[in-house]
Amino acid sequence: MCGIVGYIGNQEAAPILIKGLKSLEYRGYDSAGVSIYNDKINSVKTKGRLSNLEKKLDTVSLNGCIGIGHTRWATHGEPSDVNSHPHMNSTSTISLVHNGIIENYMVLKEELEANGHNFLSETDTEVAVQLVDYYYKQSNNLLDAVYKAIERIEGSYAFGVLCNDEPDKLIAARKDSPLIIGIGEGENFIASDIPAILEHTRDIYLLEDKEVAVVTTEDITIMDMNKNIINKEVFNVTWDICAAQKEGYDHYMLKEIYEQPKVIKDTLTPRLPLDVNNITLDNITLTKEVLRNINKIYIVACGTASYTGLVGKFLIEKIARIPVVADVASEFRYKEPILDEKTLMIVVSQSGETADTLAALRLAKKAGAHVISIVNVVGSTISREADDVLYTLAGPEIAVASTKAYSAQLCAMYLLSIKIGMELEKISQEEFIELRKELYLLPEKVEKVLEQSDAIKKLANKYINSKNVFYIGRGLDFAVSMEGALKLKEIAYLHAEPYAAGELKHGPIALIEDNSLLVGLTAYEQLYEKTVSNIKEVKARGANVLAIALEGNTEIDKIANDVIYVPRTHWMFTSILENIPQQLFAYYISVGLGHDVDKPRNLAKSVTVE
Repeated sequence: MCGIVGYIGNQEAAPILIKGLKSLEYRGYDSAGVSIYNDKINSVKTKGRLSNLEKKLDTVSLNGCIGIGHTRWATHGEPSDVNSHPHMNSTSTISLVHNGIIENYMVLKEELEANGHNFLSETDTEVAVQLVDYYYKQSNNLLDAVYKAIERIEGSYAFGVLCNDEPDKLIAARKDSPLIIGIGEGENFIASDIPAILEHTRDIYLLEDKEVAVVTTEDITIMDMNKNIINKEVFNVTWDICAAQKEGYDHYMLKEIYEQPKVIKDTLTPRLPLDVNNITLDNITLTKEVLRNINKIYIVACGTASYTGLVGKFLIEKIARIPVVADVASEFRYKEPILDEKTLMIVVSQSGETADTLAALRLAKKAGAHVISIVNVVGSTISREADDVLYTLAGPEIAVASTKAYSAQLCAMYLLSIKIGMELEKISQEEFIELRKELYLLPEKVEKVLEQSDAIKKLANKYINSKNVFYIGRGLDFAVSMEGALKLKEIAYLHAEPYAAGELKHGPIALIEDNSLLVGLTAYEQLYEKTVSNIKEVKARGANVLAIALEGNTEIDKIANDVIYVPRTHWMFTSILENIPQQLFAYYISVGLGHDVDKPRNLAKSVTVE
């Protein structure tokens, strides 16, 4: 998510920064900029591709041997020149680049405005540079000012800071967002990822959470939050450029699977303040009065996002008792759906540009319905045209098959469902506190599932020659089974079909034969026994069974050939945990079959045509 490059040395900074940013283009971005010191800090930034920035730089003289650069993937505020990084204080004496999300930026912004600071952008990052400026005016010491600022900041950050009055150094700091220091001879670097500096050095320091670095031409000093100096071991990079871009992972898809704990945290925690017993959904207003006027909800999406809709339908109907229709966008508008001012539509799209979903949104708006979008790309068409938008904050997803974006969409759907339930007094304050506790624990529980990766790889190798794979589940599990089957189709090119478990005997069981593979999802405990009975039916007909179950439900061991256990959580949130094994299973089968995991045949990341 985004790219940071910083340089200090004896060479011209601008070409190094631009080339480094180009090496980070795979991360995804919508704007770019640089700040370079030469007697004073000069900044050039622009919306769009790096080529736009290069054209701007051709028209100005931006010389200097110290600077910072950034490619931004918008989270707060649409892509624009003003919202691009680097951001400056009001006197243009401090420049800052930032990756991450500042969760308490609104509180800090109000405080700074009360102290006379004026803001130009819509970003959370400008709060950071104004906060550093506020403390710098008190101490005239950049390092002290950065320390005081990060003590106030909640959320994730990787910072690179440049100051007019202390042009002999760069300050770097990180928490929950990657940042490295490149070690050169008579020059040093900062970057958000290794490819940006690999041309110049293979010796780096890997900054850990809550570490701060002072980087000069000749020295690098790394400290903890108490300013104690840390003696770090130098890491020597042996990867090639391609592998480095993936941070050592073999494929982007695997990297994105492993990014899910952070994505879940980033999507959930800003909306679940611990000092307020309610959900904060950005600028979305779902009051009791609004919801009482709603008599039907549509959730409309395509592909993986449509399975998020099925989960949302189940949750909202069960909690709020409002009729919900979950539909695929490519069919929706051709059904002449019943839409009016008492309709709430929720549209879900990773890219925010999905053509069929956008068409459904426009149809709903024309009929007077209220539209909420769940979108991952800030400033996308769907986010702009919807009445309200809930961003998933998953960061750019490079692999075509969605993994982390789907988990972020599920998190957004959890939040919406709970919010609707609370406003309609279907969820008490006590119940909400328990739900919030479980949501905060989800990233940790996903980590525990990921720890089983090697075991899942062995299962994938065991079943790699399966020709027909069946996925079954009941309730929420059925919605998750559909996503599991889709992943196997998308990247492994295997025939895989999901079925509601109770429907097996109404036809599909005729397809079961010796050594067929059935993946049985059993995490929805209210229907656990019934699903187990359906698993027994296919097992008796010669199928191999791979079950996904909650920890403690060991009875399944007696029936299934293999079992993957996931941590227990509130029933509402099991979907996200049992889907992770499905992702890994499909990934390892695809790898074993020698397919291009990140770019499966015939598929595109964003479907912008019908």
